[in-house]
Amino acid sequence: MDEAGKPGWLERLSHLLMREPEDREQLVTLMHAAYERNLLDADALSMIEGVLQVSEMQVRDIMIPRSQMDVIDIDETPDKFIPFVIETAHSRFPVIDRDRDDVIGILLAKDMLRYYAGEEFNVRDMLRPAIFIPESKRLNILLKEFRSNRNHIAIVVNEYGGVAGMVTIEDVLEQIVGDIEDEYDFDETEDNIIRDKSGRYRVKAQTEIEDFNTVLGTDFSDDDYDTVGGLVISLFGRLPKRGEQVELNDLIFQVLRADSRRLHTLLVIPLNQVKV
Repeated sequence: MDEAGKPGWLERLSHLLMREPEDREQLVTLMHAAYERNLLDADALSMIEGVLQVSEMQVRDIMIPRSQMDVIDIDETPDKFIPFVIETAHSRFPVIDRDRDDVIGILLAKDMLRYYAGEEFNVRDMLRPAIFIPESKRLNILLKEFRSNRNHIAIVVNEYGGVAGMVTIEDVLEQIVGDIEDEYDFDETEDNIIRDKSGRYRVKAQTEIEDFNTVLGTDFSDDDYDTVGGLVISLFGRLPKRGEQVELNDLIFQVLRADSRRLHTLLVIPLNQVKV
């Protein structure tokens, strides 16, 4: 009890949970009851639900598909791939030899500082070992392995040994705490729509359809949906996962960032920019 003689929130929660739930659904119901009684705030409830969900999800549910992996070819010289590293702004890159099925290691962006320091720079000597995991691995087990082995990235392989995609510790944590933004993500001070050199657009899901129409010259109606994210969800008929895409009016909408709750970022590709 607290100083006023009233039970604290943990004690009140424990009393609520004395009705032992028989399954996970009942546990979630109890958590919502605790929220309604102000024993949990919205963030705590969301994180608890995320933890429960992670224990049921597999790597294949959240991995970055093979086709969307940003990789470095071992045969490329630093002056060729460093501009790509700067543009994508990742901290770790799978390094391949010949094709995406032959991942030979992981290169850390910070190790490339040696190139600018004038030191001897040999990519093969700087590679960290790549960790390979099956698509079926459960996220709670993967998170435990990430923590114990101090790894931040793993290469996902299919049943035939081919590379199916990759997953990072951030991808797993986002299932629990929601989207994790860093200094390279969109923030509130940046534009909602950014056009890259290839003519593709990176778009925040909460971008209003009216603003989207103005920038891309489209004429999508905002009668039913206010945002681009709402439009995309309606096209799928569900909340899509990272890497999924849908086509509408000569545009491809590809999900770049999403968690189990909402869309965050979309890549919009005009069909005339797609290589045949």
